[in-house]
Amino acid sequence: MSHYIELIKPKVVLLLVFTAVVGMFLASPNAPDYFKIIISSIGIGLMASAGAVINHIYDKETDSQMSRTENRPVATGSINEKNAITFAMVLAMIGIMILILFVNYLTALLTFLSLIGYAFVYTVLLKYNTPQNIVIGGASGATPPLLGWVAISNEITVNAVCLFLIIFTWTPPHFWALALAKKDEYQKAKVPMLPITHGIKYTKISMAFYLAILWFVSLLPTLTGLSGSLYFWGAHVLMLGFIFLFINSIRVSNKNNYMLVFAYSITYLAALFIIMVIDQILIA
Repeated sequence: MSHYIELIKPKVVLLLVFTAVVGMFLASPNAPDYFKIIISSIGIGLMASAGAVINHIYDKETDSQMSRTENRPVATGSINEKNAITFAMVLAMIGIMILILFVNYLTALLTFLSLIGYAFVYTVLLKYNTPQNIVIGGASGATPPLLGWVAISNEITVNAVCLFLIIFTWTPPHFWALALAKKDEYQKAKVPMLPITHGIKYTKISMAFYLAILWFVSLLPTLTGLSGSLYFWGAHVLMLGFIFLFINSIRVSNKNNYMLVFAYSITYLAALFIIMVIDQILIA
């Protein structure tokens, strides 16, 4: 059973579901529909889990060559491909049916497209063919808060797009920090991450570019009226921490500092959305 739990990448899925729940609460600040929030979270979580399983299957050979992933169930043979495929199909079918029957058709459609985007467009078409894999493929990973918003409102709004853009612009510096730390492993596995194809200096310049965009994009909820001053100043403080660690990784370039940037980026995103929800509650 533990192997199947590992197969769905629970930490990643929990972060995705968390951002989806944030979208749900932001879409219904005054009267949250807790049944819909719970059932939507289950449906979105199952679909995200199915995508994670497909990623394990396709990345089997690559995972076996990297220390970070060499113990994954499909890579080690703990779960064979046939069983993993069946598991992914069951997760996806249950997830999509929950969203169709208990949420709405738009959420079901967008979640299905996100699954296709991550499992096939990113994993199969982009990951091994372009150093922009994270940038383009990041669109599917950025959808959960938008999905959460649509689950409650049944429409795509400007605020929902703002939430999407935050994660979309956060993804490149987040993953490129990991790519810098694991450069040799990605090179061994023949994954064309940016530090390998364009070098470390170019990667850091690209990270700085996306951090600047993220700083601006993170303030959009205030400009649209979704959030207030607490979020506005909180977003600044969190970004300053991100930039400080990034500059430190430039000053002292080593794996530990790159991993600090990677770890902080996760904390940054979670804290940003938590502050957004708290701010929304105070405004309401």
